Amino acid sequence: MLRQMTFQAEGNVLTVERVFDAPRELVFKAFSQAEHLKAWWGPHGWDVTVCNVDFREGGRWHYCMKCVDKNQGDFYGFESWGKAVYQEIVDGEKIVYIDYFSDAEGNEAEGMPAPVITLTFEEFEGKTKFVNRAVYESAEALQKVIEMGMEQGFTETMDRLDEYLQANR
Repeated sequence: MLRQMTFQAEGNVLTVERVFDAPRELVFKAFSQAEHLKAWWGPHGWDVTVCNVDFREGGRWHYCMKCVDKNQGDFYGFESWGKAVYQEIVDGEKIVYIDYFSDAEGNEAEGMPAPVITLTFEEFEGKTKFVNRAVYESAEALQKVIEMGMEQGFTETMDRLDEYLQANR
């Protein structure tokens, strides 16, 4: 199983790369369709309880992750809402969106970083090279999410995606 992932922060840009042993079309669908996203999005111990996807430029993805793992202490039962607003979509190749923390109504959380995320999906030796490039307003905004545990959460999310892709090839 491929679990090698690079996680590189430079200034206000975070770049994460990972190769998945799955066809590019499937990896792209995993990011663009609610039925896929609900199955793997979020770190271990979190389930997606709300997942509304309007996958088109100008559309949005609004979701809720809920901690269902009692071993996560104070996080158990906690809900984390997010919203993505799609800026550009190139079928099978690229998704660009603004990533917001939000509430249940989709209102953006004030004072929280809202990076522009560019996801690219490339054919790579019969596999898919996935690149997530997040541009934050400032280096301080990026540091804020890193300090919130984003690296661990994102790593676990990518591991869950890998497991999902292997089960659905």
